Amino acid sequence: MSYVKPAEFTARMIDAGEAKVFMSTRDTVLRAFMAGAILALGAAFAVTITVNTGQPLLGALLFPVGFCMLYLLGFDLLTGVFTLVPLALIDKRPGVRPRSVLRNWGLVFVGNFAGAFTVALMMSIIVTYGFSVEPNEIGQALGTIGESRTVGYAEHGAAGMLTLFIRGVLCNWMVSTGVVAAMMSTSVPGKVIGMWMPVLVFFYMGFEHSIVNMFLFPAGLMLGGDFSVGDYLIWNEIPTVVGNLVGGLTFVGLTLYATHARTGTTRTRTVTLPAPREKVGASS
Repeated sequence: MSYVKPAEFTARMIDAGEAKVFMSTRDTVLRAFMAGAILALGAAFAVTITVNTGQPLLGALLFPVGFCMLYLLGFDLLTGVFTLVPLALIDKRPGVRPRSVLRNWGLVFVGNFAGAFTVALMMSIIVTYGFSVEPNEIGQALGTIGESRTVGYAEHGAAGMLTLFIRGVLCNWMVSTGVVAAMMSTSVPGKVIGMWMPVLVFFYMGFEHSIVNMFLFPAGLMLGGDFSVGDYLIWNEIPTVVGNLVGGLTFVGLTLYATHARTGTTRTRTVTLPAPREKVGASS
């Protein structure tokens, strides 16, 4: 059976978090760069499908292609390390300190942004023929997404900020569930199926993913979207990052750790029973 039981994959989660803490700066940034770039390509793919077919569900169904590829290649997203790395600290793994957790998060953020921004620039060049013509239909869609998910929230003030934050929470609840689901199987098909389902939910529901937004919003700004860098940071990226942290760590990492790593392992004790005594009958 390729299925891995919860107590076992929870231990793998802690081990993975510990390994990421001690990864070199070069490897951490490089893997994060590639993760951000591949996820951005997946987002561009989904937007292209949606525009060309008029079917958002079809775009959402195929978006997880990028997520599955980057995971199987061993690359790291900020949303994933938000969930896994703190578990090594909570489990008191030797050498894991709060500053090492923050170091990992910072490096992965930088790498993810660089990768996503690179793809945003490339896609902007493609849909405008090197900025020589107006954006095509796909480029216009990218600009519109950026407007509706920045100034669109700002129009509602505090209620809009709360909505943005909650969408960030729900997003990484699903995405981190996908990360963990990949650990539930030892086969590639099993990993892909496990990842596909929750990532499909997050994308189709319009939840806010900080790394996807590192692609969508810079691309939107380059393609004439009617919002500013300040709008992007204040009314999307920063609250989304915080929401992603809360959602992944609270609803995935800590819950699994509490119920499977700490209290979920069944411990059996061997009990030695006394040998039965023979009955002594009356002599004849």
